[in-house]
Amino acid sequence: MGKLKSRQQRRFQIILTVIMVLIMVITVYPVWYSLINSLNSAQDISKNGYTLLFIREFTFESWATVLGDPEIIRALLVTLSRTLLVTVLQTVITSMFAYGFSRPNLTGRRFYSAIGFISMYLNGGVIAYFILFNAMHLYDSYWVYIIPCLFGGFYNVIIYNANFKAIPYSLFESAKLDGGSEPLIFFKIVVPLSKPVISALGIFTAVAMWNDYTQTLYYTRSTGLQTLSYYTLSLTKSAQSAANLASTMSGTSASSVLTAMSESASSYKTIELACMVISAIPLIVAYPFAQKYFEKGVMVGSVKG
Repeated sequence: MGKLKSRQQRRFQIILTVIMVLIMVITVYPVWYSLINSLNSAQDISKNGYTLLFIREFTFESWATVLGDPEIIRALLVTLSRTLLVTVLQTVITSMFAYGFSRPNLTGRRFYSAIGFISMYLNGGVIAYFILFNAMHLYDSYWVYIIPCLFGGFYNVIIYNANFKAIPYSLFESAKLDGGSEPLIFFKIVVPLSKPVISALGIFTAVAMWNDYTQTLYYTRSTGLQTLSYYTLSLTKSAQSAANLASTMSGTSASSVLTAMSESASSYKTIELACMVISAIPLIVAYPFAQKYFEKGVMVGSVKG
């Protein structure tokens, strides 16, 4: 019976390992595909198509073009500053609101709950937001990236609330007996014991802010306010336009023009891929440092007796 069980366990481990390797390959390959084609020659791609595994003609031309463009540097700075500000401010404000919402002596709790749940399913839409931001003089300004994102939504409040309620109430009673105020209890007790959930939601917020382009698309018109995601989207549109124009050219008399447009479309594509890889690097680098907070058992030993 023991041998049969161990054999089944080994079989399960093999199947699980194969599945996880497949998931890893499916997840990593798009990044690898973008990286190798961004470092491949555009002329080679126009002649032989995109490479699938290895670089055929190595060149930094696309990366140099992207990094040498002042617009992408400006877009990178806008995106970086917005991501840092919104992640910090939204995490602090939303967690403080959730802490107050989790307290049993909160007055009007049902009213706040009703408003919060309604806001999860109903909103005014783009037009209403546009009218509101225009009335608040936020349209086409940097603050349209910050102020509307200061609150993380009621869904995040629910997650914080479940975590805060899991903290033993005896900790709060002990802190209050020692003369601790609510802000002191929140920052000295609740925050240290809630690092995993705060870090997880902070990462989700940072990724959402880094990849967002709708704020730029709907609520700005200045090129100096475009984000990195919107810049990449613009490159994608340019590459598609070049490819469509090249595909419409036909006939022997236009063969040279067709070749030139095909190379231009490939060049746009490699630049687009280089921009995508560069925009993904900060998140890839930052994630391992934040992953250490995804741990269990932070409550073990916090209450004794």
